Amino acid sequence: MFATDDTIVAVATPSGRGGVGVVRLSGADAVAVAGRLTGRTSSFVPRHATLAHVVESVNDGVLRTVDEVVVTSFSRPHSYTGEDVVEISGHGSPVLLERIVTLAIHAGARLAEPGEFTFRAYLNGRLDLVQAEAVRDLIDAVTPVQARVAMDQLDGTLTTAISRVHAVLFSLIAKCEASLDFPDEGFHFADPREIATSLEAIGLELELLLGTSGRGRLIREGRVVVLAGRPNTGKSSLFNALLGRDRAIVTDVAGTTRDVLSERVDVHGVPITLIDTAGIRVALDAIEREGVRRAEEARSAAEIALLVLDGSVPLGEIDRQLLSETASTARVIAVNKCDQPRAWDPSDEPWAVDVVSTSAATGEGIESLRTKIVHELSMGVVSHDMPTITNIRHITLIEAAQHSVVCAQRALQQQATEEMLLIDLHEARHRLEEVTGRRDVDDVLRHIFSTFCIGK
Repeated sequence: MFATDDTIVAVATPSGRGGVGVVRLSGADAVAVAGRLTGRTSSFVPRHATLAHVVESVNDGVLRTVDEVVVTSFSRPHSYTGEDVVEISGHGSPVLLERIVTLAIHAGARLAEPGEFTFRAYLNGRLDLVQAEAVRDLIDAVTPVQARVAMDQLDGTLTTAISRVHAVLFSLIAKCEASLDFPDEGFHFADPREIATSLEAIGLELELLLGTSGRGRLIREGRVVVLAGRPNTGKSSLFNALLGRDRAIVTDVAGTTRDVLSERVDVHGVPITLIDTAGIRVALDAIEREGVRRAEEARSAAEIALLVLDGSVPLGEIDRQLLSETASTARVIAVNKCDQPRAWDPSDEPWAVDVVSTSAATGEGIESLRTKIVHELSMGVVSHDMPTITNIRHITLIEAAQHSVVCAQRALQQQATEEMLLIDLHEARHRLEEVTGRRDVDDVLRHIFSTFCIGK
């Protein structure tokens, strides 16, 4: 997929203007290319910052300064990619950085493809595949919790857990293979009771890992929450309160919101898309009818409905209708305007467990509402003692490994031969090796690294 015997170059910092921009070189000629760029004949001291000037040749071989830079070199294998790496830190002008890259290409480097630096780190054993994917997630993180989970995976927490299971599987496979290789010995290397105990432990470990996937994907991908209710219950005010700023227009006129309004917000570290919709009622005109239709469409597509009721007036027919329609779906009920006299008591209702009392005007109950939303989405909080699985590829492969372990347990109960048992054990082992990249598949690697940004 990538050539790995040449030297690559790319801008490693985001596009746009900034105080500092970094151009990264990696490969056998990285130091030589940096020397040609700066006109230096002496080598750079590894892991030491060196002030230099990037120069280019103009008429009659006269050298002209392009930028004043700081050059830092990293000798293999003690670098991000495991190769010789040079990072050139210059002024953050896109024009200057692009010029440095062009000069580096003229000096013998090649423009890097997206993800090529991290791919080389993977090939050179600096990262496994889980950690490489964590690099991408860390770059894409928009909440502190997303960044923390990605950093945990980059530190190898998931790799360690999978390696632990893989080691037990490998031991079982070795014992079963030994029994096949030495059939005339007076004993079996693989005792059925020992195998059963090990398979049970493996199954439990995989189940615990998969148990983190719901909240893990929630943290990584986020969810959509739609505010629904009849007009004048305070949906837009609550929408603004959850955002922490005035985004939706709020008036006393019923039907102010006529279209779908969406905003992304960090709720306890979970990226949530909040959608404010038109109030549900019998529409008075074509525009409002379309708004109500879009509101119902958004509610049906959302992971959770935030049903807003007005606690200062009696429940109406539309309120009861919405309560009935959302009874079998994931929902949170906000009884709004709790700063005003109550017209009814939510505790008397059978759905009281879903209720949070709020006041968009005073801010009362808003934090409790945020907590309730995240709890409903994640179905509780997972243990921090276990690594969190966030990637659908990991989930799919671990589920496949778990299925093979179940098949092995079934074969053992049916007193199958070692040959039959080994089929399932090898399959489980292969699926786990695909997670970390110990058993790579070219099209999987191509897909993963093609989603990286250039320069990483």
